[in-house]
Amino acid sequence: MLTSNTSKQNLWKIPLIAIVDTCLIFLTTGIALLVRFDFSMSKIPREYMEAFLPVVGIMCLATIVVFWFRRMYHYIWRSVNAADVLGMTLSSILAFCAGAVICVLLQLRMPLSVWFLMFVFQFCALVGCRCALRMITVIRGTLLKMSEEEGHRIMLIGAGVAGQMLAQEITTSQYVDGTLCCIIDDNPAKQGKFLHGVPIVGGRNDILKAVERYRITQIIFAIPSAPAKTKTEILELCKKTSCRVRVLPGLYQLVNGQVSLSQVQDVAIEDLLGRTPVELDTEAISKFLTGKVVLVTGGGGSIGSELCRQIARHNPRKLIILDIYENNAYDIQQELLRKYGNALNLRVEIASVREKERIYQLFDYYRPQVVFHAAAHKHVPLMEECPTEAVKNNIFGTYHVVRAAEKYCTEKFVMISSDKAVNPTNFMGATKRFCEMILQSRQNSKTQFCAVRFGNVLGSNGSVVPLFQKQIQEGGPVTITDRRIIRYFMTISEAAALVMEAGAIAKPGQIMVLDMGEPVRILTLAENLIRLSGLEPYRDIEIKEIGLRPGEKLYEELLMKSEHLQKTDNAKIFIEEQRSISRAKIMEALEALSDAIEDTRSKEQLIRFMQRLVPTYCDPDEVNRRAVEQSLGHKVTANTCALKEKETKLWAEKPTPDTDELEQEQTPVS
Repeated sequence: MLTSNTSKQNLWKIPLIAIVDTCLIFLTTGIALLVRFDFSMSKIPREYMEAFLPVVGIMCLATIVVFWFRRMYHYIWRSVNAADVLGMTLSSILAFCAGAVICVLLQLRMPLSVWFLMFVFQFCALVGCRCALRMITVIRGTLLKMSEEEGHRIMLIGAGVAGQMLAQEITTSQYVDGTLCCIIDDNPAKQGKFLHGVPIVGGRNDILKAVERYRITQIIFAIPSAPAKTKTEILELCKKTSCRVRVLPGLYQLVNGQVSLSQVQDVAIEDLLGRTPVELDTEAISKFLTGKVVLVTGGGGSIGSELCRQIARHNPRKLIILDIYENNAYDIQQELLRKYGNALNLRVEIASVREKERIYQLFDYYRPQVVFHAAAHKHVPLMEECPTEAVKNNIFGTYHVVRAAEKYCTEKFVMISSDKAVNPTNFMGATKRFCEMILQSRQNSKTQFCAVRFGNVLGSNGSVVPLFQKQIQEGGPVTITDRRIIRYFMTISEAAALVMEAGAIAKPGQIMVLDMGEPVRILTLAENLIRLSGLEPYRDIEIKEIGLRPGEKLYEELLMKSEHLQKTDNAKIFIEEQRSISRAKIMEALEALSDAIEDTRSKEQLIRFMQRLVPTYCDPDEVNRRAVEQSLGHKVTANTCALKEKETKLWAEKPTPDTDELEQEQTPVS
């Protein structure tokens, strides 16, 4: 392996290596003469003996010069690889040819057979001595691994380029705790052969049999370019074993053709979901964001920070991150500064969306053209206990940002909503639905308002997967609220991508919905995570059922069965049918909500009041009872349509005076 510069501390090594090369050339030239004349000095003609030292001198000089310019003295011998050997071979050929040409021009005669033997011997000596240390290191590592305890017994899936490099490292490195026992590859041409002395025992269908036969304890998936479907199918087979499963990430990790076990990581649960990534209309998004002033509220949160990362790629004129929690805001600020430096015009503001005057001040100063509103309280059980805070932050916080966007001529406003806003059974979901209605009431505004609904986000703050992983690391138990619960999942990057495309294509008042594929049973999710950690559910890690939390549904609403969805150009993005919402009635409701939280009424009273404002807000016990009866095959009369019809009638548009005159910036802003 070549180094870019030679350190001053190693300069003394170059003359030493040059002396070694000189000695090797002297010896190989002499051996070539002796071999040619049957190892008899007396048989060597006088003219060849006289030419011996001049030939050796010229060959040494040519070799040192060529090797210097070819950087042969800058190799780290302990780490040479196939590419380095190829470079050494070329350097040796060039050096020999250069020396031979000079000797011929100076009429220094040697038999052709001697020249041939000289080339063979010099090549073997000059290249071989440079590879010797690498071979000693490999042999030493192999012997040490054989003499030590066995450690992990490893199966490698994939015998491609990445698999070959990992196999080499596992079989030769003394620092790897484990033995590579077998390799799996679906290519029939490779099956039955050996890679670095390890047998390729079959395809994916042989995984379970090979695990048992070779007593495998750890599986490494080393096909980073595999399609999502293939990866999911193979990992589904792996999780049936009790082995720890690890995976090599994407090819962007394979820098300069080098693969290391440091890039191998535990399987993420999204690898098992098998979701095909959402394809974006990058042209529409770039047109939407490039050269614009973009504000992200809640920009330090899970979704907000990912939005900032993706927005930054589209060259906004200015990106403003607004968050009340300074640590999160600082983290994403530093990340973007490290990546983009001065190329990104970035500003960070610490503020709460509940502070009306502060929000207006920021809008007046920055005049954002695009707003992504991600600031909200989202934890269902906490908001059941603190509904007043949910109203202040989610509803009035959203209203302040909405009014500021209108006043300061924002072009488009995109709000992050939730699948919990669909027929909500908890206070947080009800506040999100009311926020959607605020946006739907402003279809005639110069600012285009829209909302984006999606389900649970894998890996976000407070989501179930990090909780399960932490519980597994602590030795359990893993806690689930109910064995029957199912949920829909998406990745953080998908959520942010959807939000951006929604902002690009949405029209005023629209609610964008993502097709989230098949639901996942939370119990199965917990079991898979335990198995992928190399443990066995119920034996090594207990799974404990603790009961439903306040406001929690057994079965999350399937968004794609929501009535009257319209297709978009993106096959995974749909639009819920728009509803006509009266702005005047929304204002009356805001007035009433302000009075309700100022009256310090009990949380039960506030919940009942919100149920009147959001007719689809249902009692969770009733919804769960109906879900259980339906799952048992009982006939259940659905009342969802009736509730939605009631909501439509309650908030139907009616003639109103001029909206600016109606609000007068005097609306109670609790």
